[in-house]
Amino acid sequence: MKKKIKKELAIYQAKNGAIELKLDDKQETFWANINQIAEIFGVQKPAISKHLKNIYRDKELDKQATVSILETVQKEGKRNVTRKIEYYNLDAIISVGYRVNSKQATQFRIWATKTLKQHITKGYTINKKVLQKNHQEFLQAVEDIKLLAKNNEQIGNDDILELIKTFSDTWFNLESYDKQGFPKTGFTKKKIKISAEELYSEIAILKNELIRKKEATELFANETKKGRLEGILGNVFQAVFGKEVYPTLEEKAAHLLYFIVKNHPFSDGNKRTGAFAFIWFLKKARLKSYYKITPEALTALTLLIAESNPKDKEKMVGLVLLLLKK
Repeated sequence: MKKKIKKELAIYQAKNGAIELKLDDKQETFWANINQIAEIFGVQKPAISKHLKNIYRDKELDKQATVSILETVQKEGKRNVTRKIEYYNLDAIISVGYRVNSKQATQFRIWATKTLKQHITKGYTINKKVLQKNHQEFLQAVEDIKLLAKNNEQIGNDDILELIKTFSDTWFNLESYDKQGFPKTGFTKKKIKISAEELYSEIAILKNELIRKKEATELFANETKKGRLEGILGNVFQAVFGKEVYPTLEEKAAHLLYFIVKNHPFSDGNKRTGAFAFIWFLKKARLKSYYKITPEALTALTLLIAESNPKDKEKMVGLVLLLLKK
């Protein structure tokens, strides 16, 4: 297996004996060459070579599975020279750590044994740095929600709290989340047939129910111009050069909510109608994600969209897509 890297991976040993890796965000590997392994455990390169040779001779590890030839770009003088170097994965590094005779290796073994014991007895191990990183991302996400809701007196604190709680499970699973980290696409590519007549009929039922409860008047859901809702539905399902503008069901649902709330197709009840159409669409499309959307979270989300700046459209749609994330 060959890979190409342009930067040396900074591998080191922490104070508690753990071997750790500093790498840029685009790398997902944990490899070290012989020089790096020697530095980790505080011994000379020949000692590492000897232990690796014995590890593969004893068939403790499979060499093909644990060694990778990486093309490393090094600066030599004024030239960038590409050299092929053997890198060893985490399995090989750990195996060497249990064979080397040095102070650093002893510290590593103490840490590794403690970690293994915790995993066996408790059934899990905790990486505090990863936990802290996800916690910080979650707090940043909360700050984003608070920022979007700033100066919006229509949104109550309880609604914002409910929205944050609804999103929390998703945020804790987003390792690369940042302020610009809202999804730009959906996840479910499936054909669905929805007619404007169906939506008009369902909204009419909603209207009658609200009027019965004295929560709306005859002005509710009256179009400012005939066919405006049908036009919005057409925009949601539009195609350009044979390709759908919003190819996933989640994108269609998010834009249906956004367009109804922001384009004001009705003289009254745009927010409630938009929220209703959004949930109705999710159920029609059989997207199970609607189960986790509480009324309070939907209220806060709808009000955020209603009060948002049009230039933040992508963020608002992304927020909905994040909520619908599987």
